[in-house]
Amino acid sequence: MAGAESTLRPVRWRGLPRRRTLIRVTLVAVLLGLAAAVLQTPAGCPPGPTPAGAPTTPDPARTTGSPALPAGAVGVPIRLAEPAALAVLRPGARVDLLVVPAGGSPDPSLLAPRALVLDVVGAAGAVDGSSALYLALPPEQARRAVGLPEGSRFAVVVRG
Repeated sequence: MAGAESTLRPVRWRGLPRRRTLIRVTLVAVLLGLAAAVLQTPAGCPPGPTPAGAPTTPDPARTTGSPALPAGAVGVPIRLAEPAALAVLRPGARVDLLVVPAGGSPDPSLLAPRALVLDVVGAAGAVDGSSALYLALPPEQARRAVGLPEGSRFAVVVRG
């Protein structure tokens, strides 16, 4: 049993780990801890204690913050030509969806009257193209909206 394998001397580091190594190890530890916390949280866990007298069955519109999809309608994401219009829209509002087809006349045509706003994403001035308006449309109007040629521009008129 001669040799380095038979000694019980502790392993010695030649120096402290570099700063980059410490940052990487810390980042990995934080991410693993976050992943463990997310995996241990039940999916139906309420955000806080339920107040006395609260309904026992949650309303889908109240839990998600957006109205439920009406029967017979489909949800369609729409990117507006002017994303600043998203700042005045809220879930539950009614809008008229207008479209100016690419290479067509400059006059907009009404594509969907009184469309229900399901959600507004990126209203805080997202410039990376991630802003969108989610509308509940009848299937025929939804097919027309997604079937328009690339370069078509959408606009909305807010209804009262």
